Amino acid sequence: MWRLMPFLIVAYLFAYIDRANLGVAKLQMQADLKFTDATIGLGAGIFFIGYFLLEIPGSLIVERSSARKWFGRIMITWGIVAALTGLIANSTQFYVARFLLGTAEAGFFPGAVVYLSHWFQYEERTRAKSWFMMTQPLAVVIGTPVSRWILDNIHWNAWAGWRWVFILEGIPPVLLGIFALFYLTDRPAEARWLPDDEKRWLLDELKEEETRKTAAGRVRILDAFRHKQTLLLMAVFFLIVTCNQAILFFLPSITSNMKSLSVFWQTGVAIMPYLCSMIGILVNGYWSSRTGERRWHTATPILLTAGSLAGAVLSGGNLPLTILFLCLIGFSFQAYLPVFWTLPTLFLGKDAAATAIGTINSVGNLGGFAGPYLFGYLRTMTGNFNAGLWFAMGCMLISGLLATRIHVENKHAQKS
Repeated sequence: MWRLMPFLIVAYLFAYIDRANLGVAKLQMQADLKFTDATIGLGAGIFFIGYFLLEIPGSLIVERSSARKWFGRIMITWGIVAALTGLIANSTQFYVARFLLGTAEAGFFPGAVVYLSHWFQYEERTRAKSWFMMTQPLAVVIGTPVSRWILDNIHWNAWAGWRWVFILEGIPPVLLGIFALFYLTDRPAEARWLPDDEKRWLLDELKEEETRKTAAGRVRILDAFRHKQTLLLMAVFFLIVTCNQAILFFLPSITSNMKSLSVFWQTGVAIMPYLCSMIGILVNGYWSSRTGERRWHTATPILLTAGSLAGAVLSGGNLPLTILFLCLIGFSFQAYLPVFWTLPTLFLGKDAAATAIGTINSVGNLGGFAGPYLFGYLRTMTGNFNAGLWFAMGCMLISGLLATRIHVENKHAQKS
């Protein structure tokens, strides 16, 4: 935990910052490049087309080969592409940059999920993933004010602040990628920093777990596609991402429309839901780890998000109520993460688990294309955010209902 998690958290922090800083950069970039909300939404979504292409190969590379080399390559390339986004001059270049950023970053998240399964036995996996998944809202909490400060204060070389948002936030991943090549360890058996008795114990625990999955005949690549739970998890995750990515990219615009608030407080309101989200992820992850229950710890937060989204629309523009519902949305809309990503490794092992994780993440993240684009389109067509919020609510409601159908078959998992 102490050796691996701090590095993975920092790496994923910058991955999410470089993905989400468009939500802040657009506040200046739209006027400079004459982009509509639909253009920004399409560009935000195109990221996930590139992301889709390499998810399954990425997770299999971590399972079969070297996570250290794969993570290093990913971080170096996405940092370079993220920085180069600051040089774009038109919509075509914007779309190409977002596609290449998605392609460069693809494989990091599912690879990290597979990587954690190499180091943590079942009982500790949800808790470890809680800390890793908490990085998503933490990236917004840290990244939003930093990006906003760069936007307003850095104009070196007479370039607009939005260009420096991309350039300056693209440099750290390159340095982290180089560091990863020397710091990370691929498997417990190779960990010189782990005492021999702890190493033997961990290897025995992981071997016993893998033996059960092998005996059940669920370790080959095709087993991932044959298992009906894989398809169910793909549908659940697609709808979640459709909603979440729409909110992620347009929340700064929603809060910027709160004209009675200063820029400082608008930024604060944009951050508050993600502070609540950090709490929600840890509480739900630790609660699930303590009880051993998985299905309802996945479905309940999703359904609560649907209700809070409806409340945000029905608040009728009442500022305190809107802020309250945004915080409730934040508390629940990512709380499912550590529990959800434990599910594929409950009923699948080895190549099958890696394939399932990559497939669920790649297909599910196509919702990252649909969500921002449709939300931006609805905003452009109606002139307000309500239609987009109703659309997001519908996605979460259907996703939550589907999640109630998740069936955990692993008897050992249910008892632990």
